[in-house]
Amino acid sequence: MDIADRIQTLRKMKGLSQEELAENTGVSRQAASKWESGQSAPDLDKIIIMSEYFGVTTDYILKGIETAKTNEEKGNVLASKILYLASTAFLAIGLLTAFGSWYEEQSAESIWGSMIIQVVGIAAYFIGKLISQSKASFIIKWLNIIIALFMPISLIVTWIVNRVITPYPTDIFSGIVFAIAYAIIIASSFFALKKYKAILEGRGQKI
Repeated sequence: MDIADRIQTLRKMKGLSQEELAENTGVSRQAASKWESGQSAPDLDKIIIMSEYFGVTTDYILKGIETAKTNEEKGNVLASKILYLASTAFLAIGLLTAFGSWYEEQSAESIWGSMIIQVVGIAAYFIGKLISQSKASFIIKWLNIIIALFMPISLIVTWIVNRVITPYPTDIFSGIVFAIAYAIIIASSFFALKKYKAILEGRGQKI
């Protein structure tokens, strides 16, 4: 791995675009692109800026000499990515477990365990955010929102329509009402996340 590869790796670990790297180091996007393609090398002052910004030594950027801090940061990034994936998995498992438990027992108490699994999934997501600056992907955020809201929306709809709390609609009318409400949630959360991402990127941040 040469200096170009290390700069690109650090940028991606931080969740930055080339434009954001350029902005944070005070150069043009074209200059940052040339660094990563190996067409040119950054000046020493830019290397110092990057070392401070990425939390690594100048020796790591120049020579690839890793310190304990660099290895720890890499481990944190990997752990956070695993936790982001685990959060989605736990949310989906909790939802499917609720379906199965309700189908077998037909009682509100039967879905409490499933909701606890989903709470674990939500906790995993926020722990991932705490241990590293690496951000979850857009699709992970969106999936977590729509999976986490499936059961609450169903509980509300079935209670309003039938005065019965169920994790999924059990008749045609409640199913139609749920489908409309859930489709609105899916679409609105997608566009809200897109808009939020655009706003933060306009401020030089990344979600």
